[in-house]
Amino acid sequence: MSTESPSASSAPATAGDRVRQVVVLLGSLLAIAGAALGSGAAGGQPVSEAAGGALSAEATVVAPGSPAFSIWSVIYAGLLLFAIVQLLPGRAADPRMRAVGWWVLGSMLLNAVWIGVVQAGWLWGSVLVIVALLAVLCVVLVRIVRLPARRPLDTVATDVTMGLYLGWVSIATIADVAATLAADEVGGLGLGESVWGAVLAGAGALVVVAVAVFGRSRPTTTIPVGLAAGWGLAWIAVARTQGPLTDVVVAVAATITAVVAVATPVVVTLARRPR
Repeated sequence: MSTESPSASSAPATAGDRVRQVVVLLGSLLAIAGAALGSGAAGGQPVSEAAGGALSAEATVVAPGSPAFSIWSVIYAGLLLFAIVQLLPGRAADPRMRAVGWWVLGSMLLNAVWIGVVQAGWLWGSVLVIVALLAVLCVVLVRIVRLPARRPLDTVATDVTMGLYLGWVSIATIADVAATLAADEVGGLGLGESVWGAVLAGAGALVVVAVAVFGRSRPTTTIPVGLAAGWGLAWIAVARTQGPLTDVVVAVAATITAVVAVATPVVVTLARRPR
């Protein structure tokens, strides 16, 4: 972490900085409220029941078990924390907040749009939106890696929160693509469900490996990415060992890749430490 004084800033705050702070806070509140309503958390239709149940825990072999989605409560809490922290004194002209503020808000709005698209039953539209969301989170990752946080609270609000967000969305993207292909009766693209599921689980782990290597200087982000992705993969494994859609091959693959996802950022971080 930078030893630069917390009060230091590259330039004085501008009117644009103040606008960004207010819009990010208000937009974040609206996006989180909309996502909660659209996901069924406030009494609406749960996402698992939308689009004919295409995204339920039994829809495909890479659908995580229902308890996996409880991670959203942690992610939303982190996003709310970010919205509040970026409004605190000294953050208006903070280079990192300038670099990620609008992108973080964009990610929250895309998440709310994704829920709305799924509720409307537009599965291919949901794939486009979640891929865009993943791309935005990757931009945030790059900017977080390049600009160190100046305060411990900012590290939690940005590094940890966005790491969990990116890790989970990586697995959610895989599940969304699989569900959309299954709904169109394309299935495993000729590979068979078990092999296809194992390939997708492996893809989820590879994303984490790539993030761990790229962001090796920022373990406060890469380790949360691994934890969130590992959480999703572990619940895929659990779901494939019980219920109406069991698959030993996918369960084993998801278990192995969950371990890889959690362990890789830690190993890469330890390997960087001076001996």
